[in-house]
Amino acid sequence: MTNQETLMDQETAAPAIAEEDRLRADLYDFLAALLARPADADLLGRTAGLAGDDTAMGQAISALARVAAVSTPRAVESEFNALFIGLGRGELLPYASYYLTGFLNEKPLASLRRDMAARGMRRADNVYEPEDNIASLMEMMAGLIRGRFGRPASLEDQKTFFGRHIGPWAGHFFADLEAAQSSVLYASVGAVGRVFMEIEAEGFRMSGA
Repeated sequence: MTNQETLMDQETAAPAIAEEDRLRADLYDFLAALLARPADADLLGRTAGLAGDDTAMGQAISALARVAAVSTPRAVESEFNALFIGLGRGELLPYASYYLTGFLNEKPLASLRRDMAARGMRRADNVYEPEDNIASLMEMMAGLIRGRFGRPASLEDQKTFFGRHIGPWAGHFFADLEAAQSSVLYASVGAVGRVFMEIEAEGFRMSGA
């Protein structure tokens, strides 16, 4: 399940990758799609059709599917605006710089831009959000896994990128999203993201890369 309006310029068609990596990239892309803009009827319908197993991730996916099945695009747009836009600002500021320093457009953004340039990634021309927002970072990670910006990134490079730009704060953001006063559908999105970040961090820790 991928985001049709991408946040990042993608230079190449993605080559074939291992099934496990494809599933990881699918989940990163799915989170990017849900966090980049309010879910429309098509995305809500596809989300409602998901089914999980008895694992923590499976249970989080099943809960998200149940909420999506009774959500309307209008209600989701209102929720999205309250969470991320608001009057002046939303309930949450989904940026690495803010979570890591308390301010927007700080050193974490500059560091990300250097690493993006080194990997052939750049923000799409029609996107004006700072690159360290959570949706863009989810899409970047998916692109690295799939090889959208060249050849698929090695596990070591994925680990480095995750450790610098996602791992230090994304789990906290997803936990905040899960508990936010304005969250309904996005509480379940937060649960999926939180569990996924835990799985990814543990996978990289165990990999020895």
